[in-house]
Amino acid sequence: MADTSGRGRALVVGLGIAGLATALRLRRIGWEPVVIERSPQRRSSGYFVMLFGTGITSARRLDVLEGIGDRSSPALASYEVDRAGRRTPGLSPAGLPGRPKVLMRGDIEQALFSALPDDVEIRYATMPTQITQDESGAEVTLRNTVSGGTVTERFDLVVGADGMRSTVRELVFGPQKYLHPLNYMIGATVADGPIEGFGLNDGLVLAEPGRSVWAFAFRDHGPGLLFSYRTNDIDAEFGRPAIESIRAAFGPQRPGPLLEKLFTAFDNAPEHLFDSVNQVKMPRWHRGRVVLVGDAAWCLTLYSGMGASSAIAGGEALGTLLRRHSADIPGALRAWENRMRPFIHKEQSGVLAMRTLFTPHDRREQFTRKLMINLMRNPATRPVVTKIIDMRNKEFDVAAV
Repeated sequence: MADTSGRGRALVVGLGIAGLATALRLRRIGWEPVVIERSPQRRSSGYFVMLFGTGITSARRLDVLEGIGDRSSPALASYEVDRAGRRTPGLSPAGLPGRPKVLMRGDIEQALFSALPDDVEIRYATMPTQITQDESGAEVTLRNTVSGGTVTERFDLVVGADGMRSTVRELVFGPQKYLHPLNYMIGATVADGPIEGFGLNDGLVLAEPGRSVWAFAFRDHGPGLLFSYRTNDIDAEFGRPAIESIRAAFGPQRPGPLLEKLFTAFDNAPEHLFDSVNQVKMPRWHRGRVVLVGDAAWCLTLYSGMGASSAIAGGEALGTLLRRHSADIPGALRAWENRMRPFIHKEQSGVLAMRTLFTPHDRREQFTRKLMINLMRNPATRPVVTKIIDMRNKEFDVAAV
């Protein structure tokens, strides 16, 4: 139950996983969160994500774990394939060490959104344009992106949960280059049915040096598709339709029947994500009464597999530290950052290994990737890998509680 004593008014910028988790936790400890979202309505799209132990534990404490559900199944299979369609047994994401839940992003967002009390104010088509701080709070000018009207309001705390290209980050921390490109692109969507020649519970991976395509299986939905490839010119990738850039990245060889089906499924999807892959690295995530959470602060990238988990855990932990340091908001933010940083640093440092699993950079990494998969599939070595991942998740949970 929420603490109704009241401790402050917070502006939460962004209605994604990090923003929703933060708003829910703040309301539970008696704060008055006001959530703003740039889009004119709540986004319904959601691509493949995994939820590991860190995120599962925080979701359980937020009482949303059951609502999030799980689209994985023991029946899910995955195959390594080539352009000719030859297949060998692969590693299903549901079978990764750490026992992650296989989900769509929208599953997590919907569960968190449904858990918000009716008295939490949400304003769509709204974004901050100016943030001015003093010792006791922040004055924020908000603009309605439809009407163009503006209003200035005062908050005890501002939470920037507005993603990798955060407006809050730019307004408060400046236009410094906090984005660190990995020189990779991703294209993601969800197919409306299984890939021709494969069952609903079948996933597949076609991995070549510098490029890959994954079809992530769900037990009750068409697969999530992910194209990933290396590039030396990110700007050029955005200069043409996404499918043209993706096709070019997999050339000049002929695609073959299977890859052509995957191209077509992506092109026919009603919506998709096409973006460059970047990490966000900052010397600090808070300044005065403003704090960044989730991708706005650390962006672990899709390759890490920990984006959703860190977003939920970050928002939940922020509320916990604000409750513990209820009379000292700046002290709470310092304590929160001190506890989060070791976990985030470890995850960011491990992205290269995970990127190799998703998309090998060259032939050497392709060999490394094959070795990684064999270690995780081998009954003799799998328990060791599982223990390492479980210890990593458990370590952060102890620190954040």
